[in-house]
Amino acid sequence: MSGNLSILAAEPAKAGFGLRARAFAAQNKLFVIGIVIFSVILLASIFAEWIVPYSPTRIAFADKLQPPSLEHWMGTDKFGRDIFSRVLVGGQTSMMVGAFVTFLAIVIGVPIGLVSGYFGGWIDNLLMRFSDVFLAFPPLLLPISIVAALGPGLNNAMIALAVSWFPWYARITRGAVMRVRKELYVDAARAMGVSHARIMIRHITPNSLTPIIVQGSMDFGFTILAAASLSFIGLGARPPTIEWGLMAANSRTQFLEHWWTALCPGFAIFLTVLAVNLMGDGLRDVLDPKHGTSE
Repeated sequence: MSGNLSILAAEPAKAGFGLRARAFAAQNKLFVIGIVIFSVILLASIFAEWIVPYSPTRIAFADKLQPPSLEHWMGTDKFGRDIFSRVLVGGQTSMMVGAFVTFLAIVIGVPIGLVSGYFGGWIDNLLMRFSDVFLAFPPLLLPISIVAALGPGLNNAMIALAVSWFPWYARITRGAVMRVRKELYVDAARAMGVSHARIMIRHITPNSLTPIIVQGSMDFGFTILAAASLSFIGLGARPPTIEWGLMAANSRTQFLEHWWTALCPGFAIFLTVLAVNLMGDGLRDVLDPKHGTSE
C-alpha cells in the first residue's frame, strides 16, 4: 500500500515538473533555442572523430575545390580536404579556446574584484587603476600586441585574450561585492569574529556569482570570435591545427570564386556565437529577473 502511495505522490510531482518546464520554455524561447543549437554544436565537436565522413587531414588534389554536394556536404578546399569534416574537428579547438580563455579571465579577474570591492579604500583604487590600464586598450589591439610580443600561436593567443578580458570580471565582481558586503549576514559574520578571508569565500562570493555567470556565458562566444580573428590575421592557430578562423584565413585567395571555402567555417562561428548569446540573455533573465523589469 505504501508503495502505491509513493507512486501516486510521484505522479503529480512529475506532472508539475513537466508543466514548469513547458512554462519556462514558453517564456524563454530564445534561451531554449540557444541551448539546443549550442548542445548540437558541442556534441558534434566532442564526437567529431566518430562523425566525420573523411579524415580532416586527407589531401586529395583530384577533389580540390569541389562545391557542396551529397558526397562533400560543405565542399572541399584547395587541397581537396573535406570542409565538413574540418569544421566538425575545428569545433573542438574553438570550444577549447572559448572555455580556457573565459575560465582564465574569471580566475584572474574575480579575486581582484573580490578584494577590491570588499576592502575598498586605497586597495580598491590601486587594483582598479591596475585594471583600467588594460581597459584603456581597444578590445583587439591589446591581444594583437601581446601575441606579437610572445610570438604567433594558439596558446599565446589564448593567454593574450585572457589578459585582455580579466578587467571586465574584476569590475563586475567589484560591483557585486560592494552590494553584498552591506547585507546583514555579512555584518553578523564580522560581529562573530569570522575572518575576512572566510567571509569573502563563504558568504560574499556565492552571492555575487550571478553577474559573473551571465558575463562568462556571453564571453564564451566572443572569445571564439576573437580567437578566430587572431587566427585570420596570422597571430592565432597555426597549421596543422584545425580552427575555424584559420580555415577562413586559408580561403582568402579563392573565396570569391569558391564561396563555400570561407562561408562554411564563417557560418560555424556565427552560429556558435549566436547560440551562446541567446543562452547568455536567457541566463540573465532567469538569474536576474529584475533586469528585464527595470528596462
